[in-house]
Amino acid sequence: MMSVSVVVPVHNEAGNVEDLMAEIHQALVGQSTYEMIFVDDGSTDDTLPILKQNLPTYPALRILTHRQACGQSRAIHTGVVAARFDWVATLDGDGQNDPTDIPALIDELVRRNNDQLWMLAGFRHRRNDTGWRRFSSKLANAVRQAILHDQTPDSGCGLKLFRRDKFLALPYFDHIHRFLPAMIRMAGGEVISVKVNHRPRSHGQSKYGTLDRLLVGVIDLPGVVWLKKRHSLPVTSEVYHER
Repeated sequence: MMSVSVVVPVHNEAGNVEDLMAEIHQALVGQSTYEMIFVDDGSTDDTLPILKQNLPTYPALRILTHRQACGQSRAIHTGVVAARFDWVATLDGDGQNDPTDIPALIDELVRRNNDQLWMLAGFRHRRNDTGWRRFSSKLANAVRQAILHDQTPDSGCGLKLFRRDKFLALPYFDHIHRFLPAMIRMAGGEVISVKVNHRPRSHGQSKYGTLDRLLVGVIDLPGVVWLKKRHSLPVTSEVYHER
């Protein structure tokens, strides 16, 4: 059985975290050795008390907290740093990602048996969002692919499975979670996209507006391009000599 750390960044998701914990447990118990790390990013509602109430119920549950909101990328990074296992799965805290897809990603990783495969990225091929959100996401993905050539149809999907060490070796910046496939490819790894389920949000409100997402992506793209141009992968060989 594969060991996996599930990292879930949450901010004001009191209505979603309890169901999400139960679903992660049901998806992985008996299938994998796992831990679930919920990173509370400065929530001002009952998210943290609800998480704490469930510690006796789920021995695999770990809770990390930020005193103030630092953003999704920092919350993910905090969780990955604390993770105990070599492979990390991430999920959005709003419940729209389906935890039952994690075993499918693990199965695909095992089936491929490829040491260079460092990331499996979820592809929400059937989005449960408004028409405007689907359009804006499609536009943002098209612009990103045209500039970065990351060969990933849905970079913004929160459901991903990746190697912990390769993630931590990347240069960190806010909003890096939007560009992880491109960054992993830049570092020399392979990334594949796997179709996953996408569910409607049942509680709470989105933390991002459509224009916020588009503007952040546009602002960060030049920086990612700069990193790619300044990055090189050496081709090394060992020099043999007689002793």
